[in-house]
Amino acid sequence: MEPVNDFQEGISTEHAFEAEPVPSLSETITPRSMVVSFILSVTLSIVAMKVTLSSGFIPSFSIPAGLLGFYVSRASIRILDYFAVAQLPFTRQENTIIQTCVVACTSITFTGGFGTYILAMGKKAAVGDVNTQNNVEEPSFARMITFLFLISFAGMFIIMPFRKVMIIRHRLTFPSGTATAHLINSFHTPQGVKQARKQVTLLFKLFGGTIAWSLFQWFFASGPGCGFKFFPTFGLEAYKHGFFFDFTMANVGIGMMCPYMIVFSVFIGTIISCGVIWPYIESKEGIWYPSNLGPNSLNGIRGYKVFIGLSMIMADCLFVFLCIMVRTTCAMIKRRRQAMQGGGGNAQPFQGIDIADQPVKSFDDRRRAQVFLRDEIPDSVTIGCYVLLSIISIAAIPHLYPQMRYSHVALIYLAAPVFAFCNAYGFGVTDMNLASTYCKIAMFAFGSWVGIKSGGVVAALVAGGITMSILGNAADVAQDLKTGYLTLTSPRAVFISEAIGTALGCVVNPTVFWVFYRVYKMGSGDMGDMPYAKLYSGFAMLSVGDGEQGLPRHSMLLFKVFFVLALALSVFREVASRKEWRIRRYIPSTIGMAITFFMPPRVPVGMCIGSLVAYLWEKMDAGRGRMLSPALASGLICGDGVGSILLSMLTLMGARAPICIKFLSRGDNVKLDAFLATLHDMR
Repeated sequence: MEPVNDFQEGISTEHAFEAEPVPSLSETITPRSMVVSFILSVTLSIVAMKVTLSSGFIPSFSIPAGLLGFYVSRASIRILDYFAVAQLPFTRQENTIIQTCVVACTSITFTGGFGTYILAMGKKAAVGDVNTQNNVEEPSFARMITFLFLISFAGMFIIMPFRKVMIIRHRLTFPSGTATAHLINSFHTPQGVKQARKQVTLLFKLFGGTIAWSLFQWFFASGPGCGFKFFPTFGLEAYKHGFFFDFTMANVGIGMMCPYMIVFSVFIGTIISCGVIWPYIESKEGIWYPSNLGPNSLNGIRGYKVFIGLSMIMADCLFVFLCIMVRTTCAMIKRRRQAMQGGGGNAQPFQGIDIADQPVKSFDDRRRAQVFLRDEIPDSVTIGCYVLLSIISIAAIPHLYPQMRYSHVALIYLAAPVFAFCNAYGFGVTDMNLASTYCKIAMFAFGSWVGIKSGGVVAALVAGGITMSILGNAADVAQDLKTGYLTLTSPRAVFISEAIGTALGCVVNPTVFWVFYRVYKMGSGDMGDMPYAKLYSGFAMLSVGDGEQGLPRHSMLLFKVFFVLALALSVFREVASRKEWRIRRYIPSTIGMAITFFMPPRVPVGMCIGSLVAYLWEKMDAGRGRMLSPALASGLICGDGVGSILLSMLTLMGARAPICIKFLSRGDNVKLDAFLATLHDMR
């Protein structure tokens, strides 16, 4: 997939806004935009935290942030107009700043490791019997905030010197960033205002309805196994194997937002893993592995789950990584050759860029390039800030996590700029952020380096966390700069908004996580099954060489078999896509199938219901379905997240539900009736 020019527009976008002057920095980053950003950041961070702990899937919040930012800002303008308060007009640049700040805050939910490496360090997500205390680090509120402030800003500074290369010289697409920019541009036209009003109205209706549904369910969940979320949707036999709909609206919303192929892959993976493989392996209890083992022991069925899932994910990540590197290298070589053929053979790859030297083809390109190159942040400043942050982190992180040495942290920060550019460039070409893949590579490297006796499990997770945060943040900043480029937003304003959102996320996300962590019993189904935390814990155990000690019979054989099968599936899918075979539409995603080995079937069931709703809606009314289904999904996800916070507040206040509703088989019901009748007679 080669990088292409901006989407072809029948009518110039910038001609429509030509009469509007480009606002200054003070007119873009306003008190109004900061207040709206704070409200939306807190709300969507709660939602993102709920989703990452329960399912591990993180839907993109770019479109909901842009949409809600537009609507909330317009609503605040009307309120202030009613009280005759003077204010600046709401522009697309301010809308972009709000969207950037909110996404920067919510993205820390994932890059901060709350559903992955932070939880994986504790005993609740451990996939094996950790024998040494220095391989366990339980979450600490103060340490999480300090660690996030140390690692979350480096990626922003290191990617800024490459912004002109990626956006002006190579004209990378950044598909998601481009789509968000076109959405924001459309909001600020008369037709876009009407469409946004319909979307937001539906979003808030579902938002309120989902909160009400969460509170309604609470009244019937007074004890273990009580409530509608234990309803045996497909019968009691399917319920015993985990196949039922638990009425979690967030899973339905995620299914509506995910591509059909991802949901299909998750569905296929669930059938294979929970419907075929696990029942068969469970029948071998006492033969292949000892009976009566703990649920987290790698010596039992958990060993099969972890290593089969890991094998598939490793195969897919390896293949995708190699493909991205090949595509990125080919794209850079092609662009370099084009530049040399065009007379720029003596140009250095990262030198200053002159607008006159660029193949600008339209009025839009000229105006956007002028604004993008006007408000610059000197490269010396950003590089100096990165060096300063590196020195502080090298000195501080080993005190937070003694398993990491100064040399370990220094090596990560020394190599990060190269990998950050590679990841951001690949992100701009393919719209795939491989920060988590680089994270796993770092985990294997540092885990094997430190070793299990010196705390290699924690060291691997910390090294992976630093890598993922720097690389993921760098790619997100590059994408936000592309959005700003297409909406005539100053790169300096985008950078400042990104910094504010990141700082906010370093405080808001640990606070939200700590509420969930203290109130709910993680991993029990009350709040989260921690599928990705268990996955990362398994990677860490494997990296320190503790994976094969005491494993159940045939587990490593199954690891190798599924690795080969997953790699073959990935190659077949890539070849089918390249050759444009019809069957390519029906080849499942390897990563989508693999993650089901770490999650209960009820999550994919909810996702399938959401995907089915979206599919049928688009079939019946394609226009309204495509326009309104993202808003409906966002309302379900946001309502479920806020509803979880309200329920946690009830728990903290000591409130208890008054009713218990359970679903029993006919035979159990007869026995219960007989027992109650006996008690009545005794009275």
